[in-house]
Amino acid sequence: MSGPNILLTRIDNRLIHGQVATQWSSSIGANLLLVANDKVAQDKFRQGLMDMAAPSYAQTRYFTLQKTIEVIHKASPRQNIFIICETPQDVLTLVKGGVPIKKVNIGNMHMSEGKRQVAKVVAVDDEDVAAFKELQELGIELEIRKVPSESSEKTSKLFS
Repeated sequence: MSGPNILLTRIDNRLIHGQVATQWSSSIGANLLLVANDKVAQDKFRQGLMDMAAPSYAQTRYFTLQKTIEVIHKASPRQNIFIICETPQDVLTLVKGGVPIKKVNIGNMHMSEGKRQVAKVVAVDDEDVAAFKELQELGIELEIRKVPSESSEKTSKLFS
């Protein structure tokens, strides 16, 4: 039995927003945007805002990390899934829970207290770096790319 059809997993502080969601969804051919985030899963207001930003041809789901781990294997092969997470730690939780993620696109990780800017739109702290290292050790491909039309930045920047 083949697993769920996960096209891409993206890390973005803002999760689904504006043009970014539409550009990525169309470039990879997604018809289901799955936001795996414990806070948003409980927040109908934020879900409504994200539904407005999502492309019309795609369904949206807002699951906790645990629920994502529990239900992802029930996905239909017709569902071309784009998973969106807020942090590398959340992605790592999904991977360790058995979600078959092959590739992680690192989009927006904003500057905040204790983080350092390593790429145009990516700021990390030591915990983030540790999570990225572990993802890499688990054989997951990492790329830093804000939108599909830009070329990727070197992921070695994450570890410098």
